[in-house]
Amino acid sequence: MTSSLAALLLVFTVSIAHADDPMPIEEASPAASESTTMAVPFEPIDPPGLPGENEPARAPVTAPAPAPAKVTRARMSSQPARPRLKDDGDSRLEKKEDVVAGGKHWRIKTAQGAVHVWVPANYDRETAGTVVYVHGYWTDADGAWKDHELARQFRASRQNALFIVPDAPSNNDEQVMWPALTDLRRAVTRANIKLPDGPVIVIGHSGAFRTVMQWVDHRAVDQIILLDAMYAGERAFDEFIKTGKRADDHKLIVVAASTAQGSRAFTNKYKFSVAREKVPADLNGFAKRERSAKLLYIHSQYEHMAIVTSKKVIPLLLRVTPLKAL
Repeated sequence: MTSSLAALLLVFTVSIAHADDPMPIEEASPAASESTTMAVPFEPIDPPGLPGENEPARAPVTAPAPAPAKVTRARMSSQPARPRLKDDGDSRLEKKEDVVAGGKHWRIKTAQGAVHVWVPANYDRETAGTVVYVHGYWTDADGAWKDHELARQFRASRQNALFIVPDAPSNNDEQVMWPALTDLRRAVTRANIKLPDGPVIVIGHSGAFRTVMQWVDHRAVDQIILLDAMYAGERAFDEFIKTGKRADDHKLIVVAASTAQGSRAFTNKYKFSVAREKVPADLNGFAKRERSAKLLYIHSQYEHMAIVTSKKVIPLLLRVTPLKAL
């Protein structure tokens, strides 16, 4: 009787000891299709434990250390996209005008967030094109406009264009503000700013891929420039450059640092792709075949954030477009 009771107590003690063992952390698996909710690999922009340039600083870690966290991943939200802006054709959107970097600047207030519009001092609408710049995570349109000195970068490009900087998701949990490029263009015209008829260039950094991939079928888009943004959306960019109705008329530039592996795999699929190491110092640094390439891959020497803050990449790549120089 005594030995049976001791055995029973031993089993009970072992069960209690194992009851508080932590559950293993489960990795999220990528979705099988882009048409459903996606959880795709997202390479960390910063070394573990260091804040991003626009991410709020984190408090120092104190003992005891927390349990391991899941790896951050960029993903498509399962939440329904925000509805398109309803345009009655008459109402005007509120805007403020000032002068920045020698050019006219407007900040438009919309239901989908701020939209910045800028034109250089010697802008000529008759021959101008349009550049839409979509920011990445950990900032918004106001933050990117100021902190990345976008007006000065646009001026340095010396391109005759109307530049538009809309709000976009700043993290995985925010929805795409402008799922239709048509609505964004309409918002600018509702602020009484006339759009030019020339080429339309779309530039997206990092998490901007979530917005840009939804614009690939817009009839006006001539060229897309992805700045370390090939985290997902390959099927959409396939459509833009190869399988879509207007793909023969399109050009794509893919600049990669953190996304080098995925970006190279994407461009390697196409015999017409051209690759080069490093962003050149000036336009003459591009070979003729690189400047004319339908699909150009550039392995950047600049890190993820430096691509948009160094002022060495955006102005230069805007010159490798159908825009006219000032």
